[in-house]
Amino acid sequence: MRNESLNHESVPAGLEQFVPPTSPATSGHAAGTLVDKYGRHITYIRLSITDRCDFRCFYCMAEEMEFLPRDHLLSLEECLRVIRTFVAMGVTKVRITGGEPLVRRNALWLLREAARLEGLKELVVTSNGSQLERYAAEMVEAGVKRVNISLDTLRADRFKAITRVGELDKVLRGIDAAVAAGFRGIKINTVMMRGVNDDEFIDLTRFAVAKGIDLSFIEEMPLGDIDRSRADTYFGSDEALALLRPHFELVGSSESTGGPARYWRIPGTRTKVGFISPHSHNFCDSCNRVRITCKGELYPCLGQNDALPLVPLLRAHPDDDAPLRQAIVDSMGIKPKGHDFNEQMHDPKVVRFMSMTGG
Repeated sequence: MRNESLNHESVPAGLEQFVPPTSPATSGHAAGTLVDKYGRHITYIRLSITDRCDFRCFYCMAEEMEFLPRDHLLSLEECLRVIRTFVAMGVTKVRITGGEPLVRRNALWLLREAARLEGLKELVVTSNGSQLERYAAEMVEAGVKRVNISLDTLRADRFKAITRVGELDKVLRGIDAAVAAGFRGIKINTVMMRGVNDDEFIDLTRFAVAKGIDLSFIEEMPLGDIDRSRADTYFGSDEALALLRPHFELVGSSESTGGPARYWRIPGTRTKVGFISPHSHNFCDSCNRVRITCKGELYPCLGQNDALPLVPLLRAHPDDDAPLRQAIVDSMGIKPKGHDFNEQMHDPKVVRFMSMTGG
C-alpha cells in the first residue's frame, strides 16, 4: 500500500512507486527502504545458494536427503540480481548460506560480484568449515568480511555422530586457514543440545579464546521432521551462561554484528561469547532480516511457513526488476510479529529442514 504523504524526492531513483507502507515519520527510517507493518527496518538478508551439504547434521537434515534438481535452483546470476535489488532498497548486510555454500560451483564468482555492489557494507558467509582450507584466502580476496563456522563439538567421535559423515580434523584445519586468511571476524556457531554436547561448552569457549575468535551458542530450533523430541535436548541460554560464569569473566556488551546474538566479552582476550535465544529471549521485536531459499522463496520469518516465490518474477521479467521490487515490498506485509518456537517444541509446524531455508 502506498503512502501518498511521503516525499518521493527522497526515494532512490526507480523506486518511486514502491514506497513502503510505514512512513518515515512513524518508523524513523528513510523512505524507499524496507519497513514492515510493525515498523521494523529490514537491512539484512540471508540467501541460500544451495540445499546441498557434505555433512548430514542430524538437527539440520535427514540422513537420506532428496536434494533439489539443479535446474530448480536460483542461478548464480539470479542470486546476484536478488542481492542487487535488496541492496538498492536499503539492505546493507548479506549473508550467503546453504546447505554448505562453498560446495556450489563458482560460488566465489557470486561473492566477488556481490562485494562490489555500492551500498553493501558487509558480505558474510556461514560455512560448516569443510571447504575453508581450500577457499578461505580467496574468500577474503573476493571481499567477504566475516565467516561463521559451525562447530558443535571438539571430539572426533562425537563430531562424526552429529554430522553422520564429517571429519573434525578437516574443519579444524579450515578454522586455522580462516584465521590465517585474515577475515575481519570469525565466529564459531555451536548448537546447544542437552546430553549431546553440553559437557563441552567450557572447552569450546577455551578453544575460541585460544584461537582469538568469537563464539555463539544457539538454542536448538524446532525445524524439520526429526526422529527425536527437541524438548528432550533443549538447552537454554541462561543455563549455559551460568555454566560458563565460574570459569570465565563475562562482561555484558552492547556490541552487535547485525544479527540476533547478545554478547559478553571475556576481558584480556579477543573473544566475545554470544547467545542466540529464539526460545528463552525472543528477539522478534528487533528482527531486521528476511531469508531467501536456494529455489527463490522469500521467507519473512524463519519460524513460519508463509513465503513469497521470486523465481516466476525473475524469469518472466529478465530485464525488468520492477516486479521483483514490488514483490519484495509486498512481502513486508506477510512478515509476522514473531514466531512461536516454544509452542512448536513438541509439535513442529515448520517441517522444512534448516538446510532448505538456509542455515
